[in-house]
Formats: sequence, C-alpha cells, structure tokens
Amino acid sequence: MSTGWTKTWRLLLVVALGALAGVAAPAYAQTFPSRPITIVVPYPAGGVTDNLVRLLAEGMKPSLGQSIVVENIGGGGGTIGVDHVARAAPDGYTLVLGNSESMVFAPVTMAISYNALTDFTPVALLPSYPFLLVTTNDVPAKNLEELIAWIKANPDKLLQGTVGAGTMQHLCGLVLQKTLGVKWQLVPYKGGPPAMQDLLGGQINFMCTTTGGFLQLVHDGRIKAYAVTAKKRIVAAPEIPTANEAGLPGFYTSVWNALWAPKATPKEAVAKINAAVATAMADEKFQKRMVDLGLDMPDADQRTPEALGALRQAEIDKWWPILKAAGLKAE
Repeated sequence: MSTGWTKTWRLLLVVALGALAGVAAPAYAQTFPSRPITIVVPYPAGGVTDNLVRLLAEGMKPSLGQSIVVENIGGGGGTIGVDHVARAAPDGYTLVLGNSESMVFAPVTMAISYNALTDFTPVALLPSYPFLLVTTNDVPAKNLEELIAWIKANPDKLLQGTVGAGTMQHLCGLVLQKTLGVKWQLVPYKGGPPAMQDLLGGQINFMCTTTGGFLQLVHDGRIKAYAVTAKKRIVAAPEIPTANEAGLPGFYTSVWNALWAPKATPKEAVAKINAAVATAMADEKFQKRMVDLGLDMPDADQRTPEALGALRQAEIDKWWPILKAAGLKAE
C-alpha cells in the first residue's frame, strides 16, 4: 500500500473514531445509570454521616431510576473507604462520602495512598456539621464575651476535649487559641461519645464540637452553648448566636460533606448524579431530618461540582498552613 493511501486510511480512522466518540457521549448520557450505584460511607453504620447518606440515597432513587447501595467501609479516620473508591472504575457507579477531614486535612496529617487533589472528581456538596462552643454548667460565663474573658484570665483551668489530632475539633481549638492569644490543654478522645461522657462528668469543661447529640444536651440544660461557628444561625437552635455575632468576628468552622467520584468519571454521569442530589435535598422531609440531625444545608450556589472543587481549594489554602504550623504534618 502506498504512503498516500496509508495516510488516507489513518485520516479516515481518526475521523471515524471521533464520530464514534461523539455518538458515545449522548448514548452514555441516555443510558446512565443502567444498574445500581454504590455510595461508600467511610465510617461505621449508625452515625450521623451514615444517616445522612442513607436519607440522601433514598431521595435520589426516583430521579435515577436505580437502587443505591450504601456500603460502610470504616477505619483510618475515614480514609480507608476514600482510598477504596480512588481505585474504583471511573464509570459513575461508585461514589464516596468525602468531607473536610478526609479530603483536606488527611493529605497533610496522615500517611495515605490516595491524592485528594487529583484522584477524585467533585460531584455535589451535602449538608455540613456546624460546631458549637460549649462548656459545663459550672463555668461562670453567661455569654461568649464573658467566656473569652474567663479563658484569658484562667487558661490553666480550661480543659478542651477533641476527637483527635488533625480533626476539625482539634483545629477549632488551635485557631481559637491563636485568636485569643492564650493556650490551654487539649485532651484527645477516640470519639464523640467518650468525650461527651467526660464533659458531663466534669473531667473536661470545654468543647468545640458538632451539634449532633450535644445540641440536645444544651436544650436539656445539661451543658451551656455560647455560639455556633457557622456563618448563620442554625434552624435547630435559632436562639444560639453565631460566633461572629457574639464576639469572635470571622470565626467559622464546620465539617462539610460531599459526594466524590473517581477521577475521569464522565461528565454526563456527574451531571445526572448532581441533579438527583439536588432533587433529594429539595424534599421537605429530607430538610426536616437535616434540622433534626443538627445539620446545615448548603446554599444553592454551592451545589455544583465546580463550586465543590473551588470550596476544596479554598479550604486547602486556609487550613494547610495552620496544620503545618502546628506540626501536624505526616512524616
């Protein structure tokens, strides 16, 4: 075959492949999903995060026309399940719940095998966990300004419980120390329940913690809440001011949750899943359950994949210098 014919056949092959690719994308968009989708929750079953994903999955089914399997793969502070999905096929059928801690903090504080910046495609931002500044009832302060004054005068009396190094609770304490210009003891726990028990028992007297079960303790009068560290008051407790309102301007901390897919997942699949998430979160019953769980719904302009990617980058820019300055960088 002559050189001219060879070049012609190569050109025809390129054109044909391009045409097939052009047909494949619309075809994929029309047929996806054609089988059940799995969402990996990188925490044990039964927690607030697990409940969030299961409620979301139920609401997504009608839009997608397929069942959604929720698989719990716990361990490693949420990183084992995330790593599992990083190596899954990029076809839209395997997703993971990745939050601030696994997608922003862990790459700095832990020795992990996945790359949070390059191994995942952002899909949709989900409700977040706002934080409360709470103390035992024997702390004399009546509001946040009085608490700040008491802390500055008595840093040796303050014992703050956290759920481990490199978590948002820990970082909340570090940022608060830097903001107030004083240091106090941070006491690590293996989880929220044991920290809660010690707070109620008086072994510690301060926490920067998620609303979760702690909000009910506030409503029951068993502990005191001074502020919520979100940008707006939470629906479940509108009487609690934001830290910004109560005496700590610009003090915001929360753990955001989001769905992620393996890198190179088709845009058509991401768009369909994002739309199903939006439909599920618009349901009144879903929104009421989020209020009951003490979670905060994301603003409408933050729910696109692009907005989620931008949020992750902004969080990296904010927290990585703090993590490294605190000596929390994994060796």
